[in-house]
Amino acid sequence: MKRIVTLILALSLVSACNGGGSGSNPLQEPEEEPDTGTDTGTPIESDRTLPPGTATPTPNRGIFRTEVFTEDGNGFAHSITRNSATDTFFVDGLAFDGSQPDGVAFSRSSPGSLGAQGTFALYEAPVTHPDFLTATPIGQFQHRALYGVSATGNTEFAIVRTGNYIPYGFGGFVYQRNNGVTIPTQGQATYSGDYGAIRDFDGDGGLQYASGSMRVDIDFNGFSGNCTGISCADAVRGYVIDRRIYSSDGTDLTQTYIDALETEYSTTLTELPIIRFKVGPGVSDVNGELVGEAFSSVAGETLDSGNYYAVMSGNHTSGTGGEIVGVIIVEGDDPTKDSVTVRETGGFIVTR
Repeated sequence: MKRIVTLILALSLVSACNGGGSGSNPLQEPEEEPDTGTDTGTPIESDRTLPPGTATPTPNRGIFRTEVFTEDGNGFAHSITRNSATDTFFVDGLAFDGSQPDGVAFSRSSPGSLGAQGTFALYEAPVTHPDFLTATPIGQFQHRALYGVSATGNTEFAIVRTGNYIPYGFGGFVYQRNNGVTIPTQGQATYSGDYGAIRDFDGDGGLQYASGSMRVDIDFNGFSGNCTGISCADAVRGYVIDRRIYSSDGTDLTQTYIDALETEYSTTLTELPIIRFKVGPGVSDVNGELVGEAFSSVAGETLDSGNYYAVMSGNHTSGTGGEIVGVIIVEGDDPTKDSVTVRETGGFIVTR
């Protein structure tokens, strides 16, 4: 059994003693210099709010983050577990999902995977669950779970969404690294991998999926001298390309969306809009955590907007490269439906 949330503290303690991220850190906190004059210019304004999770992160230990809990449904999924031996998935905190985590597990869905290379596993809750006295079948809600793990096992994410509520349903996400990190002080690096997402709606029920390829570029210390704090000068650029959208039964809806966008924006498209990271200082820190804004646009107008959250793992200064895992959440008007907002919650794992 592989427990994403509840085992992270144990994993963190182990990672503090292993080779991942251990040893000398090239990004030590500089000594504070004395004030020699009057400040000039305007300071950066950024909340850079991290999701809940590891309370005291350091470069030498594992880190996990979860969706912020809100009473309207975000962050309800917890105690997330995946059993690799039986290819099943468990989650607690959701209603009408087969009485998790002690009931029947989520099983592999159809389609069974997402991502441009199909590297992320997609699971669904049981369709029915029996009355505990009469054994009468009780219909369950449409819960779907997406899980990804890197080839090394050092990075993971899980996303759970529900399609039976209006507005958005109950769910949650977790992303984590299971080791430490070593981050360069200069130079540029590029990372690539898969992207998979679950889409739910405000104003309509049901779920959809999205897949694509992910690329992340980092210019370490690119904004040097223009912000305060270790690693705040790193510039991070991200793209979700080759996106495709599917119904919950696997039907490809991509062209339907392209046609609707062309009509609404009076333009011609050859593919779905690329989801991009906004580039600017203050998105990274010494622990390898990245937080920033994401968006897509059509004909110069914003289509979707939101945020990305990610964490770096491994040694990014050596030939072995390192990894990045994260979650992107964007939402905007659905061009195929009247007065409906679609939210896309996607996970990615990229390597050098």
